[in-house]
Amino acid sequence: MNVPNQLTVLRIIFTVCFVIFLLSAGLTAKIFAFFAFGLASLTDILDGYLAKRNNQVTDFGKLMDPIADKILVLSSFISFVGLDLIPAWTVVVIIIREIAVTALRGLALTKKKVISASGSGKQKTVSQIFVIFVILIYLILNEGGIKMFSFWTDRFNGMYKDVIFTLMCITVVFTLISGVSYFIKNKEVYSNEKTH
Repeated sequence: MNVPNQLTVLRIIFTVCFVIFLLSAGLTAKIFAFFAFGLASLTDILDGYLAKRNNQVTDFGKLMDPIADKILVLSSFISFVGLDLIPAWTVVVIIIREIAVTALRGLALTKKKVISASGSGKQKTVSQIFVIFVILIYLILNEGGIKMFSFWTDRFNGMYKDVIFTLMCITVVFTLISGVSYFIKNKEVYSNEKTH
């Protein structure tokens, strides 16, 4: 297994650590969760960069890289719903999109075609990762803000939550657009299936 693929697997391991810290109580745990997510996100950047630079793009990487992204992002959002930070409906929409695209990739594999991440898919991932970082910063500030920062008032807390909700809605839009684009660009995968 080459280095880019090792980084993809490492991202899944970091995700497990991230969720454990995220769901643990206390400011220290939230800070560790922030850095664990940061390291996981960094592997996402590095594995693609190294794979292209060293000509180490593999079918395993094309398949597992987006799956590792899904594991990281969905585990984050599901945890945030459990912490009552974001509406459940936003995550349901994202999960449905991910299931649909994963099913499309599975169908493509039966036809010996690997669907790698598209430009819109990467934009979707960036928007999701950005909002996750914003929420993690909120958790850190909320844990220590009242004691450490004079600006952390109930009004500021409410404003921050409004920002989170707005960003989640934007992320849902990006997610839906990228999902539709996958089905448009890979129409031959399922259209041929219907003609048999």
